[in-house]
Amino acid sequence: MNFKKEAFFDGDSEWEDLGQGVSRQFVGYNSQIMMVIVKFEKDAVGVLHQHFHSQITYVASGTFEVTVDGVTKILKEGDGFFAQPNIFHGVKCLEEGKLIDAFAPFREDFLK
Repeated sequence: MNFKKEAFFDGDSEWEDLGQGVSRQFVGYNSQIMMVIVKFEKDAVGVLHQHFHSQITYVASGTFEVTVDGVTKILKEGDGFFAQPNIFHGVKCLEEGKLIDAFAPFREDFLK
């Protein structure tokens, strides 16, 4: 993967199957920031979790039940959420869709 490009084109990186109806594709990253597209099948779950990274997520398509810090809301295309560091957050996909996640700093744990 070469992320020193000025533009990202669909297909520049492979989709990684995470199992249980969830897959992800890296858009780009450096040591300060990372952007990832996460694809969900209907009823797939991004389990509640926390990490030390700041995360902002944009709903590119679909409908999701999103829980951040114990508050649950329904988000659809065009909506988004922010997860402060170390705050529990997760999603359930109500209608097949894609989320665009940005992390700061980058998620070194995502890289093999």
